Amino acid sequence: MTEPHSENLWTAYEAAAATGGALCARGGDAKGWTAEEWAAGGISIDTRTLKPGDIFVALRDARDGHEFLKSAFEAGAAAALVARAPEDAPEGAPLLVVGDTLQGLRDLAVAARRRNFGKRIAVTGSAGKTSTKEILRDILSVSGEVHAADKSFNNHWGVPLTLSRLPMHAEFGVFEIGMNHAGEISPLSGLVRPHAAIVTTVAAAHLEFFNSVEEIAEAKAEIFTGLARGGVAVLPIDNRYYELLKKRAEQAGAAAFVTFGETEAADYQLLDYKSDGAGARLKISINGDVREVTAGIPGRHQAINMLAALAAAEAVGANLDAAINALAGLRPAEGRGARASVMVDQGEATLIDESYNANPVSMAAAIGLLGATPIGAGAKRIAVLGEMLELGPDAPALHAGLAEALLAAKVDRVYVSGELMRHLWDKLPASMRGLFAGSAVGLVGAVEDAVEPGDVVMVKGSNASKVSAVARALKVRGQKES
Repeated sequence: MTEPHSENLWTAYEAAAATGGALCARGGDAKGWTAEEWAAGGISIDTRTLKPGDIFVALRDARDGHEFLKSAFEAGAAAALVARAPEDAPEGAPLLVVGDTLQGLRDLAVAARRRNFGKRIAVTGSAGKTSTKEILRDILSVSGEVHAADKSFNNHWGVPLTLSRLPMHAEFGVFEIGMNHAGEISPLSGLVRPHAAIVTTVAAAHLEFFNSVEEIAEAKAEIFTGLARGGVAVLPIDNRYYELLKKRAEQAGAAAFVTFGETEAADYQLLDYKSDGAGARLKISINGDVREVTAGIPGRHQAINMLAALAAAEAVGANLDAAINALAGLRPAEGRGARASVMVDQGEATLIDESYNANPVSMAAAIGLLGATPIGAGAKRIAVLGEMLELGPDAPALHAGLAEALLAAKVDRVYVSGELMRHLWDKLPASMRGLFAGSAVGLVGAVEDAVEPGDVVMVKGSNASKVSAVARALKVRGQKES
């Protein structure tokens, strides 16, 4: 059973005042109470994850949320934000009626922001958004209460949903902002009004919807348009579009700039990186102050994300020393480098689950992580790769280009799925070829048969490639045999 919330986030009158909506209930107060007496501890748009005491927001998306009112109240919803009251709405169930439910959600988000006096950080980038958000969650928590979405809620409904859930007394809020098209980030950044805004990197991603990577940089730079007065831009100095990003941040009125990267000019500089596969030791320089740092997650790309997070944390007033110490406690999230032991033939193999989405930058980073993971004598490094989507006409070349990273990482076997991955398959030497399949499901049996004790298997691909099915199968196998 799902536990109800212990604190109130919204009362009926607060929600009505924020949205300009009308409080009512079908059938009036037939059950002995009025529609104005409710209070809610959270907000949900999905009856499958709704907690008792949530406001259910009936969004119109792939499905019309109004169809699920009955299920929402059966799950314990405190009230529902609706644009109409369907005839099958439960009698007496409290409703907050607005003209448009997505706009109503945005109105709640704005009200939540205005009543909170904490600091907000917004994160965007072609790769590393969610990882940086999670790093920020952990390193800020030692300085105060942190609010951030549990999932990658970074789109037109995910950002207002996350902001509408912002507790009044939270000291920090962290918001991931994504996009597929130009013009999508500006309104979301304007909603959040961040005190610090990070661009993790700019690279080839969503090229299907852009004419060039420079256009992607312009779209990412939209995050600076929402900066609060005195806001700080946190910029990747090693990126080829750094100057463009800085110029756009200046034009947007950023009060200060902080840089991160590996070049000497970076304010937050990575001087050295060493990893044992499960974690890392970093030498970093913060404005010339050299520190030795232990990190709980491996990956040079993650080390760069940590620098961006530290820069933003200090910019919003968090305790920097405590934030640095908190890096040791980091753990990779599921689908983003989380490791699991897989029992095979009276021994163990290691699964690196990177199956949550992919583009050329994140794919190369994951392959590098596989290559940096130690293996014993006779063991293999195995890469299981699904297609990278939304790359436009350059997709064939970008897939084929992964061969260089696989060779550099000394990967022993490569299993790929999807027609775009055929371009990589054709570039691989015969000795590296494990199996090409039309779909990720077709790889499961072959990968399971190939894995032996001591091997390390890394799974990576776009969400739509369904390559996560391979990771799930290996995890299940490990559970059954352990």
